[in-house]
Amino acid sequence: MNKMKKMEYESIIQPVLEVDEFLKLKEMGHHGITRFEHSERVARYTYRITKLCHLNYREATFAAMLHDFFTIEVKKVNVYQKMAKHPRIAVDNSSKYFTLSDLEEDIILTHMFPITFKPPKYLESWIVDIVDDFVALYEWMFSFRREVATFATFLLHFLSLK
Repeated sequence: MNKMKKMEYESIIQPVLEVDEFLKLKEMGHHGITRFEHSERVARYTYRITKLCHLNYREATFAAMLHDFFTIEVKKVNVYQKMAKHPRIAVDNSSKYFTLSDLEEDIILTHMFPITFKPPKYLESWIVDIVDDFVALYEWMFSFRREVATFATFLLHFLSLK
């Protein structure tokens, strides 16, 4: 990303970075990294794609940054229920700090489609949904490879001790 685009991207997400509650995501694990890192990665790719496609990249990037804004783990539910419920929690949390447009709310609410059953209304929402899926898959694969590599290193070290 060139310097001008980087400055523009950072100006879009800056208001989110000023919310202490959001910064708690830096302490929460998600796909082998933190939920903050995951959200920032989804926002960065959303920015690039929506800007390239001449869409509403500002609102899409802003909403992408907020798409996983939940700091309390959803207890006593299975993984499917957690995936289905957290978009509503993220909208509620985001609404405490920001006035969300219809587009931003739709992006956050539908980023787990088809798990949430409600399809996205906007092209930007579809993009965030797909970007989030690809980013999550990449992060999961990277985390899995790192765990395998760590185990292999341990095993090789253990075997070399004999």
